[in-house]
Amino acid sequence: MRWTSVLTPISGIALSWIAWAADAPVPLPTSTPLPMTTASDHGPYWYYPAMPFLKSSRLLVPMDLPKLGYTEDEFLINGKANVYDWAADGTLSVKTADAPYTTRILVRHPADPAKFSGTVVVEIMNAARQWDWSMMWGYLWPQIVDHGDAWVGVTMPGAVSGLQKYDHARYGRLSFRNPAPGACPNGNPAPPNEDGLKWDMLSQVAAFLKSDAPSRPLAGFKVEYLYLTTQGSDVVTYINAINPHAKLANGKPTFDGYLIKSISGPGRINQCAAPIAKSDPRYVIHNAGVPVITVEAQSEVLGGLAARRPDSDDPADRYRLYEIAGAEHLDIYPYQAFPDFPDQTAAGNAQGTPEWPFNARCTPEIQLNETPLLDYSFHAALANLDQWVRKGVPPPKANRVQVKDQDSEHPSVVLDAHGNGVGGVRTFFVDLPAATYNMSSPGPGVCAEMGHTVAFDWAQLESLYGNYKNYANKVTQSVDRSVKERWFTDSDGRKIKAELKAPESKVKAEPGIATAGPRTQTP
Repeated sequence: MRWTSVLTPISGIALSWIAWAADAPVPLPTSTPLPMTTASDHGPYWYYPAMPFLKSSRLLVPMDLPKLGYTEDEFLINGKANVYDWAADGTLSVKTADAPYTTRILVRHPADPAKFSGTVVVEIMNAARQWDWSMMWGYLWPQIVDHGDAWVGVTMPGAVSGLQKYDHARYGRLSFRNPAPGACPNGNPAPPNEDGLKWDMLSQVAAFLKSDAPSRPLAGFKVEYLYLTTQGSDVVTYINAINPHAKLANGKPTFDGYLIKSISGPGRINQCAAPIAKSDPRYVIHNAGVPVITVEAQSEVLGGLAARRPDSDDPADRYRLYEIAGAEHLDIYPYQAFPDFPDQTAAGNAQGTPEWPFNARCTPEIQLNETPLLDYSFHAALANLDQWVRKGVPPPKANRVQVKDQDSEHPSVVLDAHGNGVGGVRTFFVDLPAATYNMSSPGPGVCAEMGHTVAFDWAQLESLYGNYKNYANKVTQSVDRSVKERWFTDSDGRKIKAELKAPESKVKAEPGIATAGPRTQTP
């Protein structure tokens, strides 16, 4: 540790669905297991090379899953998907039916089925670099492992080219080929891949995981609940456009809940579709029918103002938005779940260094932020979502981060005397500050999204708290309240308080010791 919108309700929108889809449950895809070790050990799979992309032992910070009691599997998933149009009035229609696709999923789960919780966290993996990035695994894995959950990472169309560069023999069959090549209505050429095939693919992966098909992933495990998670617009499109119509054979929804990082409007329903305006009713999440929790860092608040909406306990519209005061858009934890540098290079897009995985440095140079505030917030959010789904226990509610000039062209977050955000989810990081958490950094490229922490010096800390013992006592009380109010998990509360007991000699040598962090990917 270191001291260091006005909302337009969507309920009035007329939603329609073509007759054949209204009565049909989500069809099941087929799967092909891929070997996880050496090709020579797998007989008929000799033609598949040995190393899956994002294998846990080959992450930027490698993980030893067996020490955690976990293992991992990989499958190719094959099916047929529709490409949809989504009209301004909410009507969903089929643009092209039954186009084939092949994706892959990476599955991490307890090795012993008896230790499986029944919960599966399904992640839409980030394809920003044209290969798979398990961003949410980077945040969530401690809570997943503590609870005995499984995790399934799903490859999106944008990552196919990178995976095929990495290993064409293993991933050459991956495909989201555009079933209707030619020009888009706006005259632009249609791309060779159709991003719109991913919506049915996600529904089919969910249905497959919950099925009793002998060839399903997690066969032998009792899958009870599926939660879909990702950063950005894909999950909003799925919730608002696809979720109302994606039903299992028993009539239940494909996913039982959603955990979102950073609210924004929906993405395009297909490759030729126009972006959806912020004033469009489809822009805001409404009436998912299952619980939705959105976690937004303070630095993401201004970009998410158009998607802000009130919390709700309505059974058809259960929703929470948590804006985390003091949290920055990205920190070290999701980047620990990057593939290692040799695999990034093989996939065609390695940048920077393992310590700073970007081509451009900030000015002055900074390191990836190690403050685990957002990390802890996601652990608690996943635990709260699980209780909401399983037991109907509503999660806590929080105020929004305060914004000045919200309706102007240049809104800004209200800051306190220490330079930290006012309002939002409150923790000791901002209520008992030992640092200023800057939301961006000067420099090119990603620097505007990368915050940096400026720790208070010893004199400033003594003026605020008198001595370290006083500070530690105050933090302990704050952490206990955060655990009781469910902003921190019990496990994270214990970790924080253990860090507070550092020897006084270490505190004197390193006065930034009480900002709690960093966590590393080790058991």
